[in-house]
Amino acid sequence: MLSTTTRRAFSALTRPSLQPATLSPLRSTPAALHRLLSVLAVLEQRDGKLNTGSLSAITAAQKLGGTIHAFLAGSSIKPVAEQAAKVPGVEKIIAVDNAAYDKGLPENYAPLLVENIKKGGYTHVIAGHTAFGKNLLPRVAALLDVQQISDITAIENDKTFVRPIYAGNAIATVESSDEVRIITIRGTAFPAAEPADGTAAVEEGVDPKVESATEWVGEDLAKSDRPDLATAPKVVSGGRGLKSKEEFDRIMLPLADTLGAAVGASRAAVDSGYADNSLQVGQTGKVVAPQLYLAVGISGAIQHLAGMKDSKVIAAINKDGDAPIFQVADVGLVGDLFEKVPELTEKLRA
Repeated sequence: MLSTTTRRAFSALTRPSLQPATLSPLRSTPAALHRLLSVLAVLEQRDGKLNTGSLSAITAAQKLGGTIHAFLAGSSIKPVAEQAAKVPGVEKIIAVDNAAYDKGLPENYAPLLVENIKKGGYTHVIAGHTAFGKNLLPRVAALLDVQQISDITAIENDKTFVRPIYAGNAIATVESSDEVRIITIRGTAFPAAEPADGTAAVEEGVDPKVESATEWVGEDLAKSDRPDLATAPKVVSGGRGLKSKEEFDRIMLPLADTLGAAVGASRAAVDSGYADNSLQVGQTGKVVAPQLYLAVGISGAIQHLAGMKDSKVIAAINKDGDAPIFQVADVGLVGDLFEKVPELTEKLRA
């Protein structure tokens, strides 16, 4: 039996008037939630030039809504920050001027980004699913003790995202309950925002100047006068069917030059030494979505399809009429590529 005093105390504690009913509208009102969202888009720069492809992160941030800030770091960063400040919808550019961050080494860049995330109190951090983003954001997520959401292609709401799995053969819808959501986006799913008449303020970020045992030694980049593979509107790709590097160059390069297209390759062609690994298209290479994708001597393994199946028009040339590439191709030509491709090149020139 409860004493009279105990019953009165229990009744007072459970009285409806004392329940936190005033919190309910804040939880359920979309407008209130929208005001609480704050997104940090992590942009890339190289040699003092803004990587315009990284502006896809801002497009994704705009789909989330809320306050949008962008982050940049490197030496002489002010001109790059001013260019990014012209993107409409961005309220602030956070810039850290320090040559130590020029190459985006995750060992010192991740602590830098974490300090600025904490200072800004951001709910979402977005970067491209590029070598830079894939190298950096997993460390950021680990330092914040949250789970990263990788390679998303769509945003349903502030906590629900869509991403491909199993080399694009299945689509997963995932929901995150983390306080800070660390996200990489597939650039082909979000068109890059363009600098225009934006008036974002440029603010100096926090620089913890973390010491790192890692040192940048150097890099060997493949240089070409042809369009960049990741952003080119036309791509011609060669596969194992070209049989050698000499034949790859003889067949594919004139075709690419005639079309004004970038050159790509399947993993089989890259592994065989026909093309540089920077040209690889597929699950373990680059993901592209040009207006035209022409596959030459490529059978169409699922790993390759994962990197190009979002192209607007897919054309294929292969001597095997049952090759899987024809199942996704809009236009197909069954024939000997060593005859058909030079013939096509000559007709395009004419």
